[in-house]
Amino acid sequence: MDIASLSTAMSQSSVSQAASIKVLALSKDMAEQQGQQLAEMLKQAPHPNLGSTLDIRA
Repeated sequence: MDIASLSTAMSQSSVSQAASIKVLALSKDMAEQQGQQLAEMLKQAPHPNLGSTLDIRA
């Protein structure tokens, strides 16, 4: 394999990895925001016992 094709392959790999990291960061931020919104929603529940426990078992 010559140097030019090796360089191109490495560059494409680097760009692909950077894009994957950006997408993961965006999804992490979105999940954090949704968690905060859920916590706020539970705090504003009309019934005092509503939302005091959260069953997350599958």
